[in-house]
Amino acid sequence: MSSTDVASMSYARKASKTAPPTKERDGFESISRESIVWTTEVDEFQDITYEISVENKCARIAFNRPEVLHAFRPRTIREIQHALELASEDPRIWVIMLASNNDPSKFTPAFCSGGDQNVRSNGGGYQDGTERQPKLRVLDLQMQMRRCPKPIVAIVDGYAIGGGHILHMVADITLASDISVFGQTGPRMGSFDAGYGSTHMARLIGQKRAREVWFLCKFYDAKQAYEMGLINAYFPKEELEGRAAQWVRRIAMNSPTAIACCKAALNADEDGGAGIMQMGGEMTRMFYMSRESQEGRDAFLEKRAPKFRSNL
Repeated sequence: MSSTDVASMSYARKASKTAPPTKERDGFESISRESIVWTTEVDEFQDITYEISVENKCARIAFNRPEVLHAFRPRTIREIQHALELASEDPRIWVIMLASNNDPSKFTPAFCSGGDQNVRSNGGGYQDGTERQPKLRVLDLQMQMRRCPKPIVAIVDGYAIGGGHILHMVADITLASDISVFGQTGPRMGSFDAGYGSTHMARLIGQKRAREVWFLCKFYDAKQAYEMGLINAYFPKEELEGRAAQWVRRIAMNSPTAIACCKAALNADEDGGAGIMQMGGEMTRMFYMSRESQEGRDAFLEKRAPKFRSNL
């Protein structure tokens, strides 16, 4: 008998034992697309907003500089880093959204247009008065996003260009509106990203296509981005919020430990020793919760020989 809880594996099971196989058996389309109701968790940020939904186990970090197409400066990146740390350490949060706050009546919609060239320094990075010395702080954010054990879903509505394009690629999943535009601009502006912006892109869309993106600096619409493998899905603009809620709710129904380990494993091949270390860390965390590991700790504290086999 089918369960009435959409999170149950039995939810979409047919009563008939001879029912044909169907992809609807996963129950995904039964998940609510109602908009998530957000609560402002921290009100101290200037360049971003940070909201959470305890009911949906989700945090929303959003760029909040629409007047410059959400271009980031060092302050912006530092605030995202802080918000990402808050979400990563909050046991109520299982999924993290990276989005933007748009008002199409005032400004052209964007996810992020990359580094704010107004604060690009001759000193080798960006300086808006908040750095001790100019640096490329966004590279630290990219690493933090990869190391975050919780899945990060980028919600792109509008331009995802330059450094903003790289941030959505570094996120685990990208969902976009049908008005969204993707691409690189670095070589046209005396810049480039030789890290994830190049290597990860090549993993996503292949070497030839990645070279096209960087060498030509063309822009691509949502349909093209989807066909290239740059994004997971795109929807009519008016449906994006509900569809994003649906995806987030399904992720939050799953085992957070399994998701964390999957993310670490998927990163390990591309991130070398650092990726393997992350995966090993997740395995160690799980091992610490086992009776076998706890026997080793207890035996040390009690000054006796451990009895590992009796605790398997």
